[in-house]
Amino acid sequence: MRYHEGPQVIVETEVAASPEILWALVTDLDLPAQFSDEFQGADWVDGADGPALGATFLGRNRHRAIGEWEVRCTVTECDPSRCFGWAVGDPDAPAARWRFEIEPRSDGSLLRQWAQMGPGPSGLTPMIEQHPEREEELVEMRLGMWRTNMDATILGIRSIAEGG
Repeated sequence: MRYHEGPQVIVETEVAASPEILWALVTDLDLPAQFSDEFQGADWVDGADGPALGATFLGRNRHRAIGEWEVRCTVTECDPSRCFGWAVGDPDAPAARWRFEIEPRSDGSLLRQWAQMGPGPSGLTPMIEQHPEREEELVEMRLGMWRTNMDATILGIRSIAEGG
């Protein structure tokens, strides 16, 4: 898979909790930092104080190979108790898109996290430019990192939502 193809990762889990409980958790910008080894938290900026279309937040990240960085994100999807999504960097050509989806079930909810690379440049772009022959390997490696953190995040959210 090549970067320009917009590779994606999707993880999901059943949760014995209502969509409303999950909504409060997936829109808590700092909560995923409890479970991710890269994401360090985020703060609403530019007058935003919660999830709304067009609201912006500043996310903080750390990776052992590239250090620490911050990135501005823009909420692009906001359907309470159903979907919360954002674009990383330029909303018109994001480095990535991320989304939590919540589907009501008779015994709780299905919680899904989705992420897509590109189409805009990201931290992976310079590595691909330096080693174009390794692009597919680099993309797969990064997707694997995302999947590990996404799995940990939705399982952590499930544990909190279920009172664990």
